[in-house]
Amino acid sequence: MTRVALIPSAYPPSVGGVEELTRHLALALVASGDQVEIWTGNPDDGGAASVDNLDGLVVRRFPMPLPATNLSAVTRTATVGLQTVRSLRRAVREFRPDVLHVQCFGPNGTYATVLSRMTGIPLMITLQGETLMDDADIFDISQVMRASLRAGIRTAAAVTACSAFTLDDAVRRFGLGPATGTVIPNAVDLGVVDVDGTPVSEDRPGKFLDGRPYVLALGRVVHKKGFDLLIAGYAAMDPERRSADLVIGGTGAALAELEAQAEASGVAERVHFVGRLHRDQVAAAMAGAEILVMPSRLEPFGIVALEGWRAGTAVVASSRGGAPEFIDDGVTGLLVDPFDVSAVARALERLLSDDALRRSIAAAGRRAVEDFGWPGVAERYRDLYRSVASSRHRRGLRSAPGPLGGPPQGSMR
Repeated sequence: MTRVALIPSAYPPSVGGVEELTRHLALALVASGDQVEIWTGNPDDGGAASVDNLDGLVVRRFPMPLPATNLSAVTRTATVGLQTVRSLRRAVREFRPDVLHVQCFGPNGTYATVLSRMTGIPLMITLQGETLMDDADIFDISQVMRASLRAGIRTAAAVTACSAFTLDDAVRRFGLGPATGTVIPNAVDLGVVDVDGTPVSEDRPGKFLDGRPYVLALGRVVHKKGFDLLIAGYAAMDPERRSADLVIGGTGAALAELEAQAEASGVAERVHFVGRLHRDQVAAAMAGAEILVMPSRLEPFGIVALEGWRAGTAVVASSRGGAPEFIDDGVTGLLVDPFDVSAVARALERLLSDDALRRSIAAAGRRAVEDFGWPGVAERYRDLYRSVASSRHRRGLRSAPGPLGGPPQGSMR
């Protein structure tokens, strides 16, 4: 048994990919016999630390002001941030974790790095593409965050990433040693069911749009997700072969621009913006789609493709990023350069006009997703936990934190 403090950048009730990934990982670890707590940021960074319970998991929330170089931020970090470090030390004394595991590095990673250095508890960092896909490009604009990630990587006993593409960025820009990181792919819950209790692997096309066939895309409606490129490709299709509508699910800053683009392209009546979908609605939408498209300008992994596989839906994915590492082009999906409008149009036409190919790709994806279930992926993390925890034990770091919040007795740090 390993005691793991999972430290994600966000956690439910916040909604997003890292929140769901951390939740499923935590539940899979607990099911395997480990003890897990979630330590994450408090949405109200001015508030005090708090503790609640979700899904049977202890969730500790701490204000984690973003480090920065301006005077007000420095003052805030020196006051609120110092109190957070003290609260984290109390959490260490109460839970006594063997490993601190950061999921998606942000301010959470900064505080976890400090905590690891103070206590000697091994730090693991999992990169989920935040250095490439953050909406605010924080790692491009913030010198402090770049320095913080480099410090975290130097401190970490292990660094993992959702794809080799993401690891390569850490090597190139953030000081990760070549061939020292580990790729552990993302996963999906293979037991998800549709709104009527039917497994989403059941093939029931046409359910979501009153029986009309449709192509589906889901995600944050932001520039990087490439929905404008998808609309351009959809508009470029041969009208005689455009046999399905286009549904885009999600919310974000680019929505008005996309609506205007659809209107200007003459396809507004065929393009539907349905807003944010709840989990059961996503399952129903995917199960009913003819094709699921992931048109991102850059996608570190592409968990939406796994969700499409799970739903038994043919997938078209961006060739830019991590998806080519797990999608076999022409077998489990079609890979296209989203900037090539004609290629996007041809991929859609090809699958909509060839029922046999579409079903073959959907079936192959459904088989492939069995390798991406949470029990198997969580076990890969567990192997690393045991490795870093045993390394800590060999270095004599299992003792309690030292007096006055100093390093643990026997620490080599």
